Amino acid sequence: MPRENLNNDPAAIDEPASFLEAVSASMQAVEAMIPELAQSDLPILISGESGVGKRSVARRIHELSRHSGEPFRAVACSSLSSHEIALHGPEPLLKHGTVFLRDIGQLMLERQTELIELLSSKEVENGHSGLRARLVCGTANDLDGDVRSGKFREDLYYRISGVSLHLPPLRQRKEDIDPFMTFFLRKHAQRFGRDIPALSAETKQLFHDYAWPGNVRELEDAAKTIVLLGDETLAMGGLRAMLLKPDRSANGERVSLKQAARAASREAEKELILKVLNRTRWNRRRAAQELQISYKALLYKLKQIGYCEYGTS
Repeated sequence: MPRENLNNDPAAIDEPASFLEAVSASMQAVEAMIPELAQSDLPILISGESGVGKRSVARRIHELSRHSGEPFRAVACSSLSSHEIALHGPEPLLKHGTVFLRDIGQLMLERQTELIELLSSKEVENGHSGLRARLVCGTANDLDGDVRSGKFREDLYYRISGVSLHLPPLRQRKEDIDPFMTFFLRKHAQRFGRDIPALSAETKQLFHDYAWPGNVRELEDAAKTIVLLGDETLAMGGLRAMLLKPDRSANGERVSLKQAARAASREAEKELILKVLNRTRWNRRRAAQELQISYKALLYKLKQIGYCEYGTS
């Protein structure tokens, strides 16, 4: 499944994306249910860790449904407002298409009450309001536990979970790593006009040894870094060094794989920025264009790595 786009605009309409089928038995079992689920309008709750592919599954359900010719909207529940939930608001939440409510467990209790009132209204239930969107929700939270602790309304939980799908984390389906990495390397090589890298056996083993706390999203980030740097050793150096260290840092604290990944990502980003700046003879505007970030963002990153005084605009 492709990377989930982190767009916090509650009315954001996703761009079309191809769906990458898994080879693991656990994910194939989930994917086998998608065509059947797409034919009904039952609300669906998709659970799984961050980055596991919940949005991709929701989009695939949309593409195979009767709503496929209409928009697929991804809504960030953490920023959902009252007027967006209102039945007769300027842009009704359930107007048409498929609405994917991201991180439904992060919805404030006040918004939960408003959402259950919307879903329970006679106008919506009877179809008299003109609202006909398919509702799919995603969560990384344990909603059962949140219901028991009073953090999530029980009536809303049962309303949104007509069908429940759980997506296993990547560390539990490592047979998907190689084909997914191949797909992502090809995708980003085409996107940036680069050659498709051939990974060494050592790097492939590293990928299988790693726990991937960021799941498929983190795997794609690793592929993108390898393509952009054009140097597998450089791209993987930070992560490899951290994994080969003892499980304690210099000050005696434990170093998690998540910390290792972040350190590797920062180091890879720094190396890429400096490599592009050297290629553009430290012309910062040209480098920003090549890196596909804003000039302001590049200046901020240069300040972070201690090179803010270097280069020309």
